[in-house]
Amino acid sequence: MKNILKHYASVYHGFLQTSLSEATSFRLNFFLFIIMDIIFFCSSVMSVHIIYQHIEKIGIWSLTEFMFFLSFSLLVDQIHMAFIAENFWYFSDDIRMGNLDFFIIKPISTIFSVFFRHIRPASCINILFTGAYFVYCSKQAGLSNLFILVSPLFVILALLLMVSLEILLSCSMFFMVESMGINFLRMQFQKLSRWPDFVYGYMSQKVFTFAIPILLISNAPIKFLLNPTDITPLLYMLIAIVVTILLIRIAWAHGLRAYESVSS
Repeated sequence: MKNILKHYASVYHGFLQTSLSEATSFRLNFFLFIIMDIIFFCSSVMSVHIIYQHIEKIGIWSLTEFMFFLSFSLLVDQIHMAFIAENFWYFSDDIRMGNLDFFIIKPISTIFSVFFRHIRPASCINILFTGAYFVYCSKQAGLSNLFILVSPLFVILALLLMVSLEILLSCSMFFMVESMGINFLRMQFQKLSRWPDFVYGYMSQKVFTFAIPILLISNAPIKFLLNPTDITPLLYMLIAIVVTILLIRIAWAHGLRAYESVSS
């Protein structure tokens, strides 16, 4: 097990070096990505502040609680943008052009090679800002130092659920000519996950909590951190992760059987 982890770590280190070399070769583009992330972060925070200038609460949450939720969502989103998001745009091209052949024959997980090889170093820088803002909002929300220290675990769980759902959705690209529609659907799901579940209607809550559990991504960890006596949301989240991973194994195997490589 130790040797396997070491092997994957060395491969990922190679992915990181390649991405860093490519990103720094185009310096203007590198800095534009940093500026874009900062603008997205500021506009998201300012939008909520503008709303709360006109109302005292949204649902059951005051500004402090909502900003704690938003800071968590933005941190998860920033890590996702830095390490994962880029890869989904390449996947359908790999299928259509036959590049997937080269990943299948490698002595490493095909899913790992496909969805984790492209990294956006410019977005990694802004993780520091979103992380610091999350710590600030955590203190404002009254979280203890212990909960702040263990909060990275909940970030990892949220990221795991988000990426698992995206990979499952992306398996449909095996049967499609292009990925534009799937990727935009994936991005719309991300937008839905950035809002508290109580802003949605009853049926929408049920669908996006149990059928397509995107609302669990940020809502489950935040609900637990604000009310540690209720572990039900976390249990739903863990179940959703396990079920999604199992479905990925089935969908991926079915997709590979349907895949027509250029060498076949």
